[in-house]
Amino acid sequence: MVRFRWLSVAALASLGASLVAHAAGTPAGTNIQNTAQVSYSVGSSNLTATSNTSTIQVAERLDAVLTLAATTVQVSPGANGRALVFTLTNTGNGSERFHLTALSAGVVNDDFDPTLATPAIYFDTDNSGDFSGGDVAYNPGVNDPLLAADASVRLLVINNIPNTVVNGNRGRSQLTAAAATGTGTPGTAFPGQGDGGVDAVTGTTGGDSVLFGEYLVADVQLTAVKSQTILDQFGGARPLPGARINYQIVVTPSGSGTATNAAVNDLIPANTTYVANSLQLNGAALSDTADSDAGTFVSAPAAEVRVTLGNLTSASGAQTVQFAVTIN
Repeated sequence: MVRFRWLSVAALASLGASLVAHAAGTPAGTNIQNTAQVSYSVGSSNLTATSNTSTIQVAERLDAVLTLAATTVQVSPGANGRALVFTLTNTGNGSERFHLTALSAGVVNDDFDPTLATPAIYFDTDNSGDFSGGDVAYNPGVNDPLLAADASVRLLVINNIPNTVVNGNRGRSQLTAAAATGTGTPGTAFPGQGDGGVDAVTGTTGGDSVLFGEYLVADVQLTAVKSQTILDQFGGARPLPGARINYQIVVTPSGSGTATNAAVNDLIPANTTYVANSLQLNGAALSDTADSDAGTFVSAPAAEVRVTLGNLTSASGAQTVQFAVTIN
């Protein structure tokens, strides 16, 4: 009687690597190896025979996804240096360099064309989430972002707003990120051009991603600036378990119009506990319960403070919300 037993066999390092979960799948260049073993008996002897090892090297899949921190950014006529904040993620299974292109003229279904700054694309080098002096300009062909599988980079597309726009106008600006190895319809192959000389093949995104954000011209704008101070139980300012964090959010209206039904909502950070009755608006204490004053603390579905600010104009001035938590 001859019995067959099939075994998945690989060099241990390669096999171990292939078992690691990746959003993009098995890393490019990984060896998938398989060896068959036949067991059989001859008389009273049990014998085995081993086949040759079949080896397949995983190809590189080219995929990319762009997302926006906010799909709409409020602007005023004539505003300069306004940023749309994008995140580029390499959703392929190998390291890939990406070419970036910004476009503002001729993007469809908007009311005006924003004017791209020169340069127009920056890396959010200081990780601030906005355009600031520490951000490094993108230089095509010089500092194209090189991303490992599943890695991301935050990018800023900078535009100036024409003086001629009016309240309610929307203008769109678009970012394209394309794999340097190549793009095309899903399944397009680039033989030998992937990581380690394996083939590269475009995935479901075609190896590129295109996304636009919008500028909304508004006659009133609200800006929010959040700060924090720490007081530990030993009189210092160290973030120890048991220390208190005092948060402050300053909301400032500007422009000529009215922002209606303005409100602040702030989730209590993970690993902290809200300090009961610490909520304040412009220095006045607010109760935690839903009553006649502007403040509320809710514990479910997620712990959060809420403060209604009502209708705001530039004459309202800055509105300051404060509350505290302790570190668990």
